[in-house]
Amino acid sequence: MTILTETVARLLLLPILVVAVAVLVKGYADVGDGFSAGVIAAMGILLQYVACGYQKVEPRFPVHLASKAAVAGLLLALLVVFGPLLLGQPLLTHFPPAGEAEVFHLGTLELHSAILFDVGIFLQLAHYLV
Repeated sequence: MTILTETVARLLLLPILVVAVAVLVKGYADVGDGFSAGVIAAMGILLQYVACGYQKVEPRFPVHLASKAAVAGLLLALLVVFGPLLLGQPLLTHFPPAGEAEVFHLGTLELHSAILFDVGIFLQLAHYLV
């Protein structure tokens, strides 16, 4: 590995992860979703492994937590899917329902249960990074 390859890979990691987060949070309204965001993040981390080598990358990423993140993502996705059943609603009902309540805003971003589902899918992909 050359120093140029390692430097470029390290410089690209943050922009790749920012794009992954942008795809994750805007996926419910535009093109993209948790799966696409997970794939983008995985490619950024894979680039680190290929360019820098396993020994240099392993201490920087907590890969031992990947299986715990995957279980948390699965539980979160299942909660979003089956949670509405506990309230007498159909599967995958978004909260707040359209037109009934004000959606929570974080700047210009509207937050509702679809984002939680995408975060769950994103976390499940963490297991495949290992």
